[in-house]
Amino acid sequence: MSFRTTIGQRVYRFGSLREVMAKATPLRSGDCLAGLAADSAEERVAARCALADLPLSVFLNQAVVPYEDDEVTRLIIDTHDASAFLPVASLTVGGFRDWLLSERATPDALRRRAPGITPEMAAAVSKVMRNQDLILAASRCEVVTRFRNTQGLRGHLSVRLQPNHPTDDPAGIVASLVDGLMYGAGDAVVGVNPASDSMPDLIRLIHLLDDVLARGEVPTQACVLTHVTNTMQAMQQGAPVDLVFQSLGGTESTNQSFGVSLALLDEAHAMAQSLQRGTAGNNVMYFETGQGSALSANAHHGVDQQTCEARAYAVARRYRPLLVNTVVGFIGPEYLYDGKQIIRAGLEDHFCGKLMGLPMGCDICYTSHAEADQDDMDNLMVLLANAGLNFMMGVPGGDDVMLNYQSTSFHDALVLRELLGLKRAPEFEVWLQRMGVTDPQGRLSPPQLHHPLVKTLQAPQIHDMPPEPEPKPP
Repeated sequence: MSFRTTIGQRVYRFGSLREVMAKATPLRSGDCLAGLAADSAEERVAARCALADLPLSVFLNQAVVPYEDDEVTRLIIDTHDASAFLPVASLTVGGFRDWLLSERATPDALRRRAPGITPEMAAAVSKVMRNQDLILAASRCEVVTRFRNTQGLRGHLSVRLQPNHPTDDPAGIVASLVDGLMYGAGDAVVGVNPASDSMPDLIRLIHLLDDVLARGEVPTQACVLTHVTNTMQAMQQGAPVDLVFQSLGGTESTNQSFGVSLALLDEAHAMAQSLQRGTAGNNVMYFETGQGSALSANAHHGVDQQTCEARAYAVARRYRPLLVNTVVGFIGPEYLYDGKQIIRAGLEDHFCGKLMGLPMGCDICYTSHAEADQDDMDNLMVLLANAGLNFMMGVPGGDDVMLNYQSTSFHDALVLRELLGLKRAPEFEVWLQRMGVTDPQGRLSPPQLHHPLVKTLQAPQIHDMPPEPEPKPP
């Protein structure tokens, strides 16, 4: 099939679907590093014009990664819902954009279309959309999931409470956890990135989080964000696992670099569901993604990083997860150079995931060597909240002392709640009011020097802690 367009007296030709997709992508450092980006702004516009004229059906007939070489491609093609796709099957990429921005794209219509949208279709249409288009279209997508509370309701925004500690010190983790709860954060998940991969340490962390939440009867879920095989071992040993976490990529070889496959994820998903620990539902998976992972693993097959990212959402969609988030600025400036690129990528990822029916959150973040700052993150935070973001991060002070990057804080979520009137998960909101943390309008109550909830949550039982080492003689 010919991919071509004319601008003035010049005819631009693109040799493959991969090439026209890559060159239509807004400028970003990762595609430049991979040698996939357009050579000029004019060529980028030409690629977008050519892409806009492509029928959506092209993406069902031409794979950007060969079907026979990649299990993610096979998943995308073999599970495509033709009946859900039928109402938009006659549209071009540009026509699909027009439909998404029209009054016909209601929340119900978008929900029914989601199983028929492949990641390449979502990525393609995002490339011909402005930032405001991505915000408007995503704001109409409502994706609701449940475990111990309800995520994704319209007009709601949840927060992942992230009480990381550089040495997995239980007292430090609990201090940050209690701090976050007293700021009304934690309804998405209490999620700890462990510093150690030792199974005894991981199991102690799982018990620690379970003890604190059970002591306070907190209607939320916990997760230790370790490799899926570690979580499976923990479940086999009887640990109280709520959610199974894993980082995902958009190609089979990227996922191999993460040490996972669809078969392994199938097994983990079945194990977690069998525990039946959810009280409001049984969405048991938590996935994180991020543009640049396929390139950093040398596993992108000549596909631009944003399309690879959207393909990761096809893997996530298979497991009906409770939470998915793109860690948008974490990999570094080699992939997203500055604040402008990070903002655009965050809006793209959120839009593509929601369009495909995923409960999308975002770790609105950057590293200290990127050309970005907290003002850029504030901008992205407000834009995503208007776009209907399911959840964001709550890191003490916005500075993760274990992972060494800048994210969003408990205070940032409070700003968005006041600015846009966004509520917490309803079950969590009721609990906060019952505990006297918030008033009936969801605002923080005046601080108390010795709040009874703090005493309730402190000093949990630590399972199987090793004895303190004997002091060495001088």
